[in-house]
Amino acid sequence: METLTNLESFVRSAESGGFSAAARGLKLTPAAVSRNVAMLERNLGIRLFHRSTRNLTLTEEGERFLQAIRTNLDNLQAAIADISAQRDEPSGVLKVSMSPTLGIGFVMPLLPDFLKRFPLIRPEWHFENRQVDLIGEGFDAAIGGGFELLPGMVSRSLATLHLIAVASPSYMEGRVSPTDPVELANMDGIVLRRDSTGRIPVRMLRNSAGEEKPAHIRERIVVNDPAAMRQGALLGLGVTILSAPVALPLLKSGKLVRLLPDWYVDAGPVSIYYASRTLLPAKTRVFVDFIAEAFRQGRLTESFAGVLG
Repeated sequence: METLTNLESFVRSAESGGFSAAARGLKLTPAAVSRNVAMLERNLGIRLFHRSTRNLTLTEEGERFLQAIRTNLDNLQAAIADISAQRDEPSGVLKVSMSPTLGIGFVMPLLPDFLKRFPLIRPEWHFENRQVDLIGEGFDAAIGGGFELLPGMVSRSLATLHLIAVASPSYMEGRVSPTDPVELANMDGIVLRRDSTGRIPVRMLRNSAGEEKPAHIRERIVVNDPAAMRQGALLGLGVTILSAPVALPLLKSGKLVRLLPDWYVDAGPVSIYYASRTLLPAKTRVFVDFIAEAFRQGRLTESFAGVLG
């Protein structure tokens, strides 16, 4: 009878494409994962992987075996997790990735309550504007928008993110406020160039009637960070398009004004991402549930959609 460790080492290596990546997720050494898979191959009498110095790919027999056991393995692990969860208090290092704006501005304020409920969890939070490899880099979860759903990942939607056009009162002084998105072309724009593509995206604005129009703001200042866009707007350098939750406090304080209040960019959902296996560590499971509940019960969902309180 094969051990659960051998089977899990095989499945996670197949999902992540390597022993090292699987080892980080399983909290083992790469050598241990490799030995577990080799023992499984020896016991089954088949080769499960083609190995090279750079690549690890499934053989035909390995593909068939993976499809045959993956669901059963997940179900077995889920049963073990359910029993363990009744006994064990969530604990350990919780490694999470999120953007600086989202993480520092909206998730960090939730941390005191989270740690009060789960004092044995030790957060290790990385604030970065990129999509991490959850399994390969050993992350327990990530929070963000527009992520590609890679193999081995699932997502849980938290809120729909809207972007809105804003400027400072000083910039708008003596100017006529636009009534149509096409009029933004007459204004100085503070725009974002994406590091990942090197391109400046053209935002599509929509209204409640379902109309859509591009926001062709004149590229007066180009930056690569949303925080710089916000700061440029506060300095009166021009018009920019910010995420609604970032803009709302500045609109309430009067430091910025909203242009085209009936128009917004639908930037899609903000979600929390985690490993797809049903056997989640207790620390990850309670964090995912806590964040989802905080968005649902608080005003975060409304603020992400640009609803003034």
